[in-house]
Amino acid sequence: MLKGFKDFLMRGNVVDLAVAVVIGAAFTAIVTAFTNGLIKPLINAIGGSDAAQGLGFYIFDSNRGTFLDFGSVINAAINFVIVAAIVYFLFVLPVKHLQERRKRGQEPGPAEPTDVELLTEIRDLLRAQATKSDV
Repeated sequence: MLKGFKDFLMRGNVVDLAVAVVIGAAFTAIVTAFTNGLIKPLINAIGGSDAAQGLGFYIFDSNRGTFLDFGSVINAAINFVIVAAIVYFLFVLPVKHLQERRKRGQEPGPAEPTDVELLTEIRDLLRAQATKSDV
């Protein structure tokens, strides 16, 4: 059971996914700051007499907790669209083109060492290890 888990963790896809999540979270923070700092004030300016509250209204005027904030919803939608567009155009589309080129044979895949190269490397490592143990 632990061997299978170790094999799962050592796959390149898991590491790539972890890197993508970290980069995505950092990029989302940048886009959120952009939309909160620049886009949301523009949306709130449309909101009417009380622009500090944003685009929305109170269900009950006497209860401040009943404010329906449409500006925040619009801001979140804009945030999502920006992040999705950047991820698609900077990551998904180039990888898709690269995979298509490899399928057509225009660009070679990663080079794998030959059996002779691997055996030579193993021999050299064993020789170096034997030299260290003799000293």
